[in-house]
Amino acid sequence: MKKLALLTIFAALMMISSAAFAQTANGTLTVTATVTGSIQLVFNSDASGVALASGAGTNTATLAFGNVSAFGAVAAGVVRSTTATTFTVSSAVDVLVAKTNSASANYTLKAQLGAADAVNTWSVGGVAVTNAAQSTLTATGTYAANSNFPVAITVPFTTASGTAISNTINYTATAN
Repeated sequence: MKKLALLTIFAALMMISSAAFAQTANGTLTVTATVTGSIQLVFNSDASGVALASGAGTNTATLAFGNVSAFGAVAAGVVRSTTATTFTVSSAVDVLVAKTNSASANYTLKAQLGAADAVNTWSVGGVAVTNAAQSTLTATGTYAANSNFPVAITVPFTTASGTAISNTINYTATAN
């Protein structure tokens, strides 16, 4: 019994002595970062135009004109005009460009069709837009303000009823 008590005391002393000599380590982490200016572009529905079908407040939105024709009813917010051989439908669309951490006074906004359209004519903000090259919509855009750039499609009277019209318009805002 004495041996058992001595072994127990010896084991307890060993645990206490190893705790008294606990090992530690220290380290230092240096953290760095560099702030860079940035701009953001989002699309918003304009009160006078067709409400964006999806993506309002984001940089990927959808404008759906619905059924369009040279004569007869068009959706609310669609403006239509006709010539002797074509009709044009357009809708106001707001583009909002915001900046952070930038001394840029304004921005340049350009647009380009995503794919060629051999039949219809497209414009944004009154500026012809094709897939061949970017078109400048404004060279002095105002930050943090919705800017109205109506999207228009001119359709020939020879286009068959039921023809679907679809394309993308790629916008690029560049800080000046």
